[in-house]
This record gives sequence, structure tokens and C-alpha cells, in this order.
Amino acid sequence: MLPIQISRVLPVFRLFSIPLLVTASLFSSAQAHAEIEVLTSIKPLQLIAAAVQDGVGKPAVLLPPGASPHHYAMRPSDVRQIRSADLFYWIGPDMETFLAPVLQGRKGPSVAVQSLPGLTLRHFGEAAGEHEHEHQDEHAHEAHDHAEHAHDEHDDHAHEVADAHADAHDEHDHAHRPGSLDAHLWLLPANAVTIAEGMAQDMAKADPDNAERYRANLAAFKQRLDALDQRLSQRLSETRTKPFFVFHEAYEYFEAAYGIKHAGVFSAGGEAQPGARHVAAMRERLEQAGPSCVFYEPPVRPRLADSLTRGLPVKVAELDALGYGIDASAGGYEQLIDELGSSLAGCLESL
Repeated sequence: MLPIQISRVLPVFRLFSIPLLVTASLFSSAQAHAEIEVLTSIKPLQLIAAAVQDGVGKPAVLLPPGASPHHYAMRPSDVRQIRSADLFYWIGPDMETFLAPVLQGRKGPSVAVQSLPGLTLRHFGEAAGEHEHEHQDEHAHEAHDHAEHAHDEHDDHAHEVADAHADAHDEHDHAHRPGSLDAHLWLLPANAVTIAEGMAQDMAKADPDNAERYRANLAAFKQRLDALDQRLSQRLSETRTKPFFVFHEAYEYFEAAYGIKHAGVFSAGGEAQPGARHVAAMRERLEQAGPSCVFYEPPVRPRLADSLTRGLPVKVAELDALGYGIDASAGGYEQLIDELGSSLAGCLESL
């Protein structure tokens, strides 16, 4: 009787062991492809994170396309998204002034990338070449007082929304004080590498099963940026003597990387319709410069651009510092930098 009992028990054991083995296999596979939730405040940081997280997951971004990082009123869903993310990256209090109170309620890591060691930082109002320095552990942060009136109205007219976005940039430019940090630090490719290195370390710690993939992605990111840097350096070197103007003081890092310099910044000082005297003074600068380029940021061409350049040998073109419309893929950040360089060079070469 004993052999018969054993023969009856063994099939039952095998039946139960098969799903157990399958479950264990699925669990191991899930661990090997564990995905951490990475959230960034603005698109450029999302593009850098996407290069590091390629093949493992896709980082999310807080601000929608066209929203100003200087003025943004968060919704309850934004707060929930911030608090649920495993890793959160923002530029810091010199850029996203609205974020500091919300981050106090986060339990996970929140990285203000402007505080990462090894960054090259620039400050407003100082002579070129004198305001670059290696980051120190302690530095003063200038507060922007103009954020308290930000609102979250959803306008049905896209053009009016874009004009408001442009006006917010003007107010930010007007508020720059000598010595305050220029927070557009992602536009220096060397800073992007430093940020990516920090992200790779954080992701490897949060998701050790994919640590090797993060390190490999980082190495590939550096290699691609080196190749892009060589191409842009050669092309932009031929345009250094040609003048150009911008509507937003955001490109100092990029200009420093490639030895170019804008001739002036056209800011309405927060006024939707600047006075005739102000427009005349800016137009006089264009007349003195001769053939030149004027660059604006998407999503809309400022109305002031037409009144300033009418009848002058001046070309108006787009210069995107935030990666408007760029997909968050492994090559997204290189696309941002490449398009910046190509837009600058393309316009200046045509003069």
C-alpha cells in the first residue's frame, strides 16, 4: 500500500510546485526590471534623467509645456505627484520659488541640482570671465518677491497664455540683481554631465538591480555629448563676431561654453506694452548693430519683435532653452543643445 500512497502524493506535489516555481521566476524577473518613479520640475532635467534611465523607465516632469518655472501655481494633483515620486529633482530656490514649501512634506529624496558639487555656476551683473566659479557648499540664495501673485487660470486663448508666459520671463529678467545666481545652469553641457552623474548614483542606490544599466547609460551620455560639443564648437567659432540679441537673459551658460556673447537683452521690464521711449531706445541699439539676429523663446513670437525690427537688416528666430516639444528620450538633452547651437549658427551664418 505504501508505494501506491507515494505515487498518489508525488503528482499532487508536482502540481503545486509548478506554479510556485513560475511565481518565483516572475518575481525575480520583476525585480531585475524594477522601475523607480523619477520626477523632475522642468523639461531639461527630465531630458537628462531620461538619458540615465533609458531602458529601465521614463522620468516624469511636473511643469507642462509652456509653463514658466519662475511663476507656476501648483494644483493638488501636482502636490500628490511630488510626494509620491521616489526621486525628485529641481533646479533650486533660485529658479522654482514655488516649490520650497511643498517639498517640506516629501519623505523621499529631493535634490536641488544647483547645490550639487562640481557645477560651474554663473551670477548676474558681473563681467564675463569673472562670474564663473566652482560650487561651494554654502552660498546665498536670492528670493524672488514677485511670485506671490501667481495664479492658475486656464485661459481658452492660447496666444494670451503665451503672452503671459513671455511677460513672466520679462519680470524675471527685470528682477535680476547683481550677484544673484543665474539658474539656467543646464545649458552648460559640462553641468548636464555633473547632474547626470548625481542622478546615476541616486538611481543605482534606489534600484540596485539596474545599477550597471544606469552607469552604462551615463557613459554613453558623456560620449555623445563630447561628440556634439566638438561639432558645435567648430560651427559656432565662425559666428563669434556677428551680433545677436535675446528677449530672455537665459543663455549665458551656453554662450560661455562656445565663446559667443549676446549684444543685448530686450526686456519690457514686466510691461505688456512698453512705452514708446523704451521701444525707441531698443530699436536704436539694433540700428547701431547693423545686420544682426534677434532670438525669442517659444511658444510664441513676441509682438515687440516686429516693432523693433521693422525696416532693419535684422532677422528674428526662435531659441528654445527649455526643450519645448522635445521628447523625453535618451537623446533628448543632446537635441536641446544641438537645436540651440543650430538655431544660433543658422541665423548668424545667414547675415
